Amino acid sequence: MKKIILGLTILTMSACQQEKIGFVDNVKLMDEYQEKIDVESKFKVKAEALTKKRDSISQAFQMEAQAFQERAQKMSQSKAQQEYAAFQQRGQQIGQQLQMEDQQLQLAGQTEMDSVVSKVKKEIEAYGKSNGYSYILGGGDGGSVLYGKDANDLTDEIIKVLNEKYKN
Repeated sequence: MKKIILGLTILTMSACQQEKIGFVDNVKLMDEYQEKIDVESKFKVKAEALTKKRDSISQAFQMEAQAFQERAQKMSQSKAQQEYAAFQQRGQQIGQQLQMEDQQLQLAGQTEMDSVVSKVKKEIEAYGKSNGYSYILGGGDGGSVLYGKDANDLTDEIIKVLNEKYKN
């Protein structure tokens, strides 16, 4: 009988212990994390530079095309076709080069953003462990938290921790 009472007492006590649960608004967190903002800004500048380069090359190529058309009128048809094929091939090479640069920029941006996301996840995990949380859930668009008490929202605290560590 004592064993049953002791067992029920232990079971009751462990059932009374509640897990500490918090959540983070993923969208707000990423929108306000300075490193993510800086990474986006850096790649926006690079993308704008690539766009300017593309526009400049395109403009120069169009001028060459107009000059070629004027020259082609004075050439024999076979000579004009030959030069047109070479001109077209050069245009394709330029297009492929610009496309490759664009893909490299996108890949570099994605790699750096993945690194930022990984850093955020590790920081949330460290925050949870050091503050006694059993779970920290992700909320916001596409998150798993449909409702949570404001008292359990850790977003602002974690943004503060991330931004302070990023400054240092």
